[in-house]
Amino acid sequence: MDRIKTLLFIFIPIIVIGCQNRNESPNNIVAKASSEADYAIMEVFFATDRKQDDMSNMKSYFGAERGVISYGKTKVSIPRDHRMGELESPSIWRFEFSEDAKDHIVLLAIEPLKKEIYFDLLTKEIGSSSTNNAFIFVHGYNVTFEDAARRTAQMSYDLGFDGAPIFYSWPSHGSIPKYTFDEANIQWAENNIKNFLADVLTQTSAENIYLIAHSMGNRALTRAYINVVKENPSVRSRIREVILAAPDIDAEVFKREIAPALVEAKRPITLYASSKDVPLNASKLIHGGYPRAGDTGENIIVFDGIETIDATSVETGFLGHSYYADERSLIADMFYIIHNNLRAKERAGLLEQVSDDGVYWIFRQ
Repeated sequence: MDRIKTLLFIFIPIIVIGCQNRNESPNNIVAKASSEADYAIMEVFFATDRKQDDMSNMKSYFGAERGVISYGKTKVSIPRDHRMGELESPSIWRFEFSEDAKDHIVLLAIEPLKKEIYFDLLTKEIGSSSTNNAFIFVHGYNVTFEDAARRTAQMSYDLGFDGAPIFYSWPSHGSIPKYTFDEANIQWAENNIKNFLADVLTQTSAENIYLIAHSMGNRALTRAYINVVKENPSVRSRIREVILAAPDIDAEVFKREIAPALVEAKRPITLYASSKDVPLNASKLIHGGYPRAGDTGENIIVFDGIETIDATSVETGFLGHSYYADERSLIADMFYIIHNNLRAKERAGLLEQVSDDGVYWIFRQ
């Protein structure tokens, strides 16, 4: 069954059926027949090296072409009856043909900002948190700018994050068949992500920065982080945690080149992996059958200094790739990392497993 899912993922495009309003001003709320009493509004900071595409269209304001780094804030709605782990969207099965902020997580506004104003506002937002917190999320393959904004808002809301939520959106095409296009663009974006991370560390007062990457985004964030710390070792104490979710990186390359350098920075690292991850299994086939760092089973990454969590036993949906933000068990585990600074052996939802290479953890049933 898992192989069938993988083949479907590779060879059959997924068509999302539904009619959405495509002609809203980027600075106006787009929700229909709703009032703000029906939903919460999350403000999320962004940096992106996507080229501006259509400034009159919320959904294609930033496209998939490469551009210079730009900065700003977004507003995203969270329904009052939001369920943890849900990224509520219109569904044809519920006869929903357009977005409504009272029912769905909706990108409401994009506010571009000049760099100096952006970092002034970001510094104020970080300073308003109890312990000067921020997290930076780097998305993976097949993600639009809109997708990244919605996911970041949902994670921040579900985690009850006290601080500034930030996402970096590189020019993913947001299209399943364009995997190799995204591979080229994430490599191209690596230096931009490194420069942005360095700017956050030098131009804000953030004392506790959580770095979160998903899937292909791990390729750039891991190397960007390694290079920033090498160039300026004094900043590493401000990185509270590095969270690697379903990393789409060659497992051998990860163990040989990336893991040692990550560990050398002497900051806590958590890696979430699953053998039910269909896109990673597809990536494995595309890359000659070589395992990915987000695999488990006989290919699970066990490396001293990295806490690997095998999420295979968690219900992860049809594709099983976004479990890091879709499943309550995973969100709860990240909550304890961020709010309580608990290590894997201290988190009640995990069971220790011993392999020939060392210790890793699984979720309690």
